[in-house]
Amino acid sequence: MKYVFFWLLPVILLPALAWGMSGFAEVKSAWHPSEAYLLDRNGNPLQELRMDFKVRRLPWVGLEQVSPALIAALLSAEDRRFYQHHGVDWLAMGSALMGRFTGKPARGASTLTMQLAALLDPRLAPGRERRTFSQKWAQIRAALELEKTWGKREILEAYLNLVGFRGELQGVAATAWALFGKQPSGLSENEALMLVAILPSPNDGAGRIANRACAIAKAGKLALDCEALHTLAISLIGRSLHIGPSMELAPHLARQLLKTPGESLRTTLDESIQRLVFNALNQQLRGLADRNVRDAAALVVDNASGEVLAYVGSAGPFTKAAKVDGIRARRQAGSTLKPFLYGLAIEKRYLTAASILDDAPIHLETASGLYIPQNYDRDYKGLVSVRTALASSLNIPAVRALVLIGVDRFRDRLLDFGYLSISQPGEYYGFSLALGSAEVSLLEQVNAYRSLANGGVYSPLRFRLDETAGLARRVLDESAAFIIADILSDRAGRAVTFGLSNPLATRFWTAVKTGTSKDMRDNWCIGFSRKYTVGVWVGNFEGDSMHDVSGITGAAPAWLEIMNALQENQASFPPEPPKGLVRRDIRYLPAAVEPPRSEWFMSGTETGSVYLAGLSAQPPHIATPANGVIIALDPDIPYENQAVFFTARASLENTEFVLDGKRLGPAANSFKWRPTPGPHKLALAGQGGAVVDTVEFSVRGLNR
Repeated sequence: MKYVFFWLLPVILLPALAWGMSGFAEVKSAWHPSEAYLLDRNGNPLQELRMDFKVRRLPWVGLEQVSPALIAALLSAEDRRFYQHHGVDWLAMGSALMGRFTGKPARGASTLTMQLAALLDPRLAPGRERRTFSQKWAQIRAALELEKTWGKREILEAYLNLVGFRGELQGVAATAWALFGKQPSGLSENEALMLVAILPSPNDGAGRIANRACAIAKAGKLALDCEALHTLAISLIGRSLHIGPSMELAPHLARQLLKTPGESLRTTLDESIQRLVFNALNQQLRGLADRNVRDAAALVVDNASGEVLAYVGSAGPFTKAAKVDGIRARRQAGSTLKPFLYGLAIEKRYLTAASILDDAPIHLETASGLYIPQNYDRDYKGLVSVRTALASSLNIPAVRALVLIGVDRFRDRLLDFGYLSISQPGEYYGFSLALGSAEVSLLEQVNAYRSLANGGVYSPLRFRLDETAGLARRVLDESAAFIIADILSDRAGRAVTFGLSNPLATRFWTAVKTGTSKDMRDNWCIGFSRKYTVGVWVGNFEGDSMHDVSGITGAAPAWLEIMNALQENQASFPPEPPKGLVRRDIRYLPAAVEPPRSEWFMSGTETGSVYLAGLSAQPPHIATPANGVIIALDPDIPYENQAVFFTARASLENTEFVLDGKRLGPAANSFKWRPTPGPHKLALAGQGGAVVDTVEFSVRGLNR
């Protein structure tokens, strides 16, 4: 016994100081999982996102949420007299001491309370070697102190949440989910035995852990099936322990908004709308699988508040880049910028919805050469009204409108609408800005169209319920905004290009625009009802082209499904016309241009008739070829089948084409010329040989 007394001497010499320990409530409140949580506006979970990569923890679980089988196995293995002692099992400790001094194998005597004390205070945890005598007795004193203020259920609950199991797993919740894909309440007896058998030496192999589980079951007189335990251990130990998010509806927004582990952030999103949008995009992408389409994104916002109701940054079973956020990624805008161009022209009173523009080939000289825009369908409609040009998304009239407005002024207006991506000077984009050559994000697109829905008033979007509303500012005259929305809602106006039956036609009032970027790399469909603005993008994040997919066939069907579902139980009526608008019945002369109709005008611009200026009122000029153009002969086409057509507009009587000083013939009709390589000069000559217009061009290619 003298050895025992000598071993106890450090305890006698220790000062009688209380070991300060936190209370149960304090420990529980300080606990945070390694995840953060994104919630919808009603508190429903949308997304789990891991933030702490040092340890893997899930939310705290109460003792009532733990399987009784696990508690029984734990007490049998670690602390059989847990409910009888007051923090220290002196019988177990005495037995361990006697065994140590008589040469028996060392075995632990730490109670669950003592183990919890070490979990709460790192100073009590052993280092690489076993605990020192001083550490052990400090642990004893801490356990005795804990039992004075903590209940037994609190000790057991805290232990199950704080104890480390295997690898990075801490707590029974994370361990049960990683190993068995279950909540702790659903653990079977064999699964509970397996978890408890892991605790003494988590890095052991499957055989040793299974043997420990068998021994625990036998000692505790629990249900024993060692063969099943060995099979279970083999299936678990050695494989990757992965905990995927239990909810994954808004990963892209979660990565933007969530900052700290344990955070629960309530957003403006609506879980039901988020699911609706995600499913609509997935369904559309499955239908386009044979067209080389893999990705899609969509945004839904409330017009009045600016609250984002759905944010799906990526969807689709075939994506190769699921982490790319398609809502913030910048892609070519295509025809989606045209409403803002025409809105500016109408606001400045340069054009009205009834004004006539020429949808015919145009060649514009720029600093980098000629710009020759073409329509989406490679067809030309001739003279059309602004209403038809915008609703049917004709390209050349839009370019003519931009020439009228000026590129810099249009660029500035786009900035006003929140297109901050369009930050270069106007000359950087040139006339192609009318056709959406600039790169923009779906986020910018949707809020710009929301501004149209709000009568030309812009304000920032909101993602969090605790955000205050941003400052609103007018960016477009209310009357001009109304006219643009009216055009975008006009089924007859868009019939020239899209026909009367298309995915843009809803059973209720909506205004909508599609867009397709160069080489069919991007599809857009953005539109609004009285309550919602919905934007859809379809394409490939890698940038490869889709196969014969346009905005009307790619993005529009998903837009229609989303909008129909949103408006299923509520009406959407046309907006009330603001003051300053005038409605007039108009007719065109000649009548072949467009049929009579009723049209909206800003006050002071109204008219009842639209007359076309006669050809004699226009100065005569050469229409094609354009000045400075370079014509390349195609070696794969027989030379005799290649031709260039000379055409003139508003030509005077008796005018003729003169090429390189040689008279070709009258200019009243187009002249078919077989091109010859080299520089050329084409003149339009009037009576007496007076030259009224000239162009210079060159032909490159075959040597003839």
